[in-house]
Amino acid sequence: MSERLDVLRLGYRKGRDPRITTHLALVARAMGADGFLLAGDEDKEMFDNLNSVSDRFGGQLDTNHVGGLSHLKKHVESGGVAVHLTMYGEPFRKAIPKIRRDRPVLIVVGGAKVPGDVYKICQYNVAVGNQPHSEVAALALFMDAWFGESASEREFDDARLIIEGVNGGKLVHDLEDDSE
Repeated sequence: MSERLDVLRLGYRKGRDPRITTHLALVARAMGADGFLLAGDEDKEMFDNLNSVSDRFGGQLDTNHVGGLSHLKKHVESGGVAVHLTMYGEPFRKAIPKIRRDRPVLIVVGGAKVPGDVYKICQYNVAVGNQPHSEVAALALFMDAWFGESASEREFDDARLIIEGVNGGKLVHDLEDDSE
């Protein structure tokens, strides 16, 4: 069982990256991360929206603004494990069995150009494919492989809303509505 697992979004640009970064945080929450850390422009509104999702759909995702490289260095120096998702790394299915799970894990996802120091600081540079692709897809695939089947089928005990997919639509179960 892993200690804590956080996702660090490096180089966030509020005017340019909010949709992708929000999707990274949503994937992190839904698939089992404990926290989502944002290095770059501050965005309290995004964190408010993420907290609202957790309030409605359950689960807990700690959110915080941090310094990028300084936070990464401090994490590694304190004994944590840093995993950088990149196209220029070891294939994720080969890397995951080697990654220590008995220490806090920080998954690093780049935004704007990733500084070369990130590759040196992280103990693992891990690739989810070698073709250009979305960092959201990379995070989802990595977390699914990290946690196994439980990641994509996670349910939260404290959910107020549950969405059930059905052929051609959805059923919304409002657990706070007494009429159901």
